[in-house]
Amino acid sequence: MKKQFKYIALLIVLLISVACNDYNQIIKGDDYQKKFNKANSLFDDKEFDRCIVLYEQIYQHSPKSGEGELSYYRLAKSYYEIEDFYMSGYYFSSFVQRFPFSSKTEEAYFLMALSNVKNSPEFSLDQTETEQAITSIQGFVDRYPNSKLIDSCNHVIDNLRFKIEKKDFEQVKLYAKTENYRAAVTSAEIFIEKYSKSKYFEEAYYILVKNSHQLALNSISSKKIERIDQTIERFSNFALLYPNSTYLKELEGFTKSLEQQRNNKTE
Repeated sequence: MKKQFKYIALLIVLLISVACNDYNQIIKGDDYQKKFNKANSLFDDKEFDRCIVLYEQIYQHSPKSGEGELSYYRLAKSYYEIEDFYMSGYYFSSFVQRFPFSSKTEEAYFLMALSNVKNSPEFSLDQTETEQAITSIQGFVDRYPNSKLIDSCNHVIDNLRFKIEKKDFEQVKLYAKTENYRAAVTSAEIFIEKYSKSKYFEEAYYILVKNSHQLALNSISSKKIERIDQTIERFSNFALLYPNSTYLKELEGFTKSLEQQRNNKTE
């Protein structure tokens, strides 16, 4: 049994060695039809990391041929499949520019945009790449308004925009948590204006009123009345929007104390 296992293992090693030698010979050789056939075989077998170098060679040799066009597309697709999305984004973008009339241009444009989406980081990180991904997807929608992929694109755009929205909201919360009242008020105001339909809208408004109250309390005399009035106005708007809010009682207590301070100052 052990001998049989050794023979099988040895046979596997020999087959792998022969396959590697064959692959290396094709890479080093000048037979581009053989390179093309081998690359396609590897691509079909999902050995994407191995077919990349062959597709690169084929395209460099015959950039304007049908084989060159397919090789360039599959080169981009191979990078996409091995999750090297920076490289796939680059090659899909180049494909769209080099082969604008190809039957694969629409798909290449979509995968270019999707590569940018894949590079979008977690919401807590810088969202520059998320903005770029939105621009890419929107570019696809504008270019192919009748594409069957439009619904998918709109869904992706919504998810990306929500990621940016969540980051902005977490920034508002962070300012409030660290008792940076002025920054909390400013960022909450910006958030409310920018995301009027956000699921975080009520909480952002609550943070605005609460930190507006704290800012008023800690203001110098020359600014205190103005900031008290701003807080009371913000609370009134909040109460109109959310008459049944769980935050209402807490905020009402804040504003009553501010009203008392204002009355004392104006007497």
